[in-house]
Amino acid sequence: MAKDLAKALGDLQEDEAIAITQEKLDANEDAMAILAEAGKGMDTVGIRFSKGEYFIPDLVYSGEILKRINEMVKPKLTAGTSQKKEGKVIIATVAGDIHDIGKDILVFMLDVAGFEVFDMGVDVPIQQIVDKVKETGATVLGLSGFLTLAYDAMKETIEALKAAGLRDKLKIMIGGGQITSDIVKYTGADAYGKTAIEGVDLAKKWLRK
Repeated sequence: MAKDLAKALGDLQEDEAIAITQEKLDANEDAMAILAEAGKGMDTVGIRFSKGEYFIPDLVYSGEILKRINEMVKPKLTAGTSQKKEGKVIIATVAGDIHDIGKDILVFMLDVAGFEVFDMGVDVPIQQIVDKVKETGATVLGLSGFLTLAYDAMKETIEALKAAGLRDKLKIMIGGGQITSDIVKYTGADAYGKTAIEGVDLAKKWLRK
């Protein structure tokens, strides 16, 4: 059997991707490396979607395959880790966008890294995010969006947090789609993560200061 997990996932070959993952786990390969390879496969899916080669059902299917891989790898990541929570992080896909693959990957990675994560789901109204920040006292917020229309929703969410007097004590990361440093400036966020691992690194940097 081929050992290319990224290719199997990118090609939406579920049985092969699961079998390769199991082989890697049986061989005691690094769990984070397995997830990173799966992430490359998801990058392929995203590229093919943007080119019109894949469609929404393909995105959903790839997300289901990734969830199975995550479930297989998670015990290796959590074994022997401390139960102490590192800090509170809120994650939401902004209003008008229903894509959850990138969000779910980040939520999973933050969870196994020991953070207390509040996953608000998709198409989350601005006021609900503001209320959640007040309710939890979280100091890190992740806003996700795959569609370009999400940029305005991110900007409006951050402006609402500022109006509520919450922005100064909050670090905000954005991700998904074609996020760039220019989009960070446009929305008023603090940073963006190209991958879930970068998102986790940002949370660690901000919460461990």
